[in-house]
Amino acid sequence: MADLAQIIARLGALARAAARTLAGTAPARIDAALEAMAKELLAAQADILAANAADVAAALKVGQTAALIDRLTLTPERLAACAAGLRLVAALPHPVGEVLREWTQPNGLRFAKVRVPLGVIGFIYESRPNVTVDAAGLCLKSGNAVILRGGSEALRSNTALAAALARGLAQADLPAHAVQLVPFTDRDAVRLLGEAVGVIDLLIPRGGRSLIETVVQTARVPVIKHYDGICALYVDRAADLGMAENIAVNAKCSRPGVCNAIETLLVHRAVAAAFLPKAGAALLQAGVRLRVDDASRTALGDLVIRHSSFVTSAVPADYRTEFLDLILAVKIVDDCAAAIAHITAHGSHHTDTIVTADAATAEQFLAGVDSAVVLWNASTRFNDGHEFGFGAEIGISTDKLHARGPMGLAELTSYKYVVRGTGQTRT
Repeated sequence: MADLAQIIARLGALARAAARTLAGTAPARIDAALEAMAKELLAAQADILAANAADVAAALKVGQTAALIDRLTLTPERLAACAAGLRLVAALPHPVGEVLREWTQPNGLRFAKVRVPLGVIGFIYESRPNVTVDAAGLCLKSGNAVILRGGSEALRSNTALAAALARGLAQADLPAHAVQLVPFTDRDAVRLLGEAVGVIDLLIPRGGRSLIETVVQTARVPVIKHYDGICALYVDRAADLGMAENIAVNAKCSRPGVCNAIETLLVHRAVAAAFLPKAGAALLQAGVRLRVDDASRTALGDLVIRHSSFVTSAVPADYRTEFLDLILAVKIVDDCAAAIAHITAHGSHHTDTIVTADAATAEQFLAGVDSAVVLWNASTRFNDGHEFGFGAEIGISTDKLHARGPMGLAELTSYKYVVRGTGQTRT
């Protein structure tokens, strides 16, 4: 334990020193470093993919799910996308130094509210090594140092990625310690990061419920949670049913192991008999297992018999579960108000969408669902920093303070007030 604490303390001291340097670094140098990091990723492709292959082989050996294997796997295309993401972040406007508001008081004092870096970000995550690159790029662009603690299943991959990123920083003559990876995956590292008062300015856990609950229960530093993605799609009575089917298949099947995939399908009773047989067939053909209520079972008709092993009765827990797999809970509801009530009771305030041609009903849903992102006639898969134009994201906050939804550059900053006077004193 003493050794772990000493390692975390050393990482923290190096990160704080790096953060002080970054806070005063010219934007052009930051962008040059991001470009150098992108080049180093591509130059180290063979080493990174070899390390990732070892991680994937180990995960397969212990019987990890197909969804986790997908999240874990790097390919030349995914690595190229990581490098492209760094370049996209480099091309974005710099948040640090942005003047959010300016005003002058009657006494002549001039006030400015200015964006500043948070300082040192602690980032705890699982499974997805590409997140290592996203987090490093966003933190650097926003003037922050970052300490990364990935999951055990991706340790080899993350180590190779972090080494390449550090080389890029050094080539740009910036502190390599601006991006550091905790070199072990002991759970005590999570607790120690959460206790690093005065070192970690913000801790962001991104992973399964047990990980996040551990962080929340033990942390003494500020935490923003990337919590469950129990996302729902509501098909309204006024929906274009072809559109609804396409959105349902995309939102569930394009990447079932990610947090913005739907886990619940709610269908208005008036269109269930017309919608569910065709949409159900498309979902089943894609390998989705349906967990249905009694009304949905009736609406599915012959599909229940022909796919008996893939259509089973839902239990209450199914409607509040993040499956992260090709499993979908289906329920018939009476109207939009009932859909909102279901999402309020069982959802996770992450991402929910409505398909309807009725604008009034859409606005009822958009106003009534208290989630970080709500959509109308679009897949939940669009809750993503890249799709929002943020370049990438460090997480999707389901909190309300200080950030909510995809966390990009602006969400990794705070602000300070700069006051300029001409000798004023207060009476």
